[in-house]
Amino acid sequence: MTPTRNLELQRLACKIRMGVVEGVYHAKAGHPGGSLSAAELLTYLYFEAMNIDPQNPKWEGRDRFVLSKGHAAPVLYAALAHRGFFPVEELKSLRKNGSRLQGHPSMKLCPGVDMSTGSLGQGISAAVGMALGAKLSGGDRMTYALLGDGELEEGQVWEAAMFAAAKGLDHLVAFVDNNNLQIDGTVEEVNSPYPIPEKFAAFGWNVIEIDAHSFEPLEAAIARAKQYNGKPTAVIMKSVKGKGVSFMENQVGWHGVAPNAEQYAQAMQELQASLAALEGGAA
Repeated sequence: MTPTRNLELQRLACKIRMGVVEGVYHAKAGHPGGSLSAAELLTYLYFEAMNIDPQNPKWEGRDRFVLSKGHAAPVLYAALAHRGFFPVEELKSLRKNGSRLQGHPSMKLCPGVDMSTGSLGQGISAAVGMALGAKLSGGDRMTYALLGDGELEEGQVWEAAMFAAAKGLDHLVAFVDNNNLQIDGTVEEVNSPYPIPEKFAAFGWNVIEIDAHSFEPLEAAIARAKQYNGKPTAVIMKSVKGKGVSFMENQVGWHGVAPNAEQYAQAMQELQASLAALEGGAA
């Protein structure tokens, strides 16, 4: 990746974070913490890695993405909007009656959403099915999924993991947003899924561990995943919940709370300052 492209992606990630804050604030509800922690991943997938067409969201040959932790819908919507699937201004309609942008993604309402998700564990199962379908049809399209680390407490995740390995789904990449926080506290306190890499390896997956907030490791991880034959890949991303907004970072209280007017203003000011600094960088 060139320095210029890296900088472009950093700017996009910052705009996507602004979209998250914008949507959750206007909705007066939502999940900002785990959306902000996934901004780099969604930026890289939708602007660099995935073979998609915003003008033809249902194109059969497209790569698929499943947001298994469906409550992080704000970051998916922000990525889709900036990628051109619908107007960015529409992010302010999050969770409103009649909006296409509901609290969890709906494939029937929102262009670019490949699977309706919300009940944890079901998204990765759907992604496994998509990957199996692609393999049986002889296509080379990729299927990507994003899980939360708290989501790994669902038994259905491991049924899907076992099946994916048994069927040799090497065009499947599952990312785990390992920010170590879920709604009731740290994942260790609630029901520890650790050690995460060893568990996926024991289920027959290739495992890669990276920093979630840098684009070079993301690029390298996806390139490696595409080189593996006969196994799905799990990318364990060490992340910071609430990344990019100082008072939200590593704070479990921001799992599912919307900012008030003062907090919204501070968050947007911080993100705008970050964007201005990036725009002042070498192009």
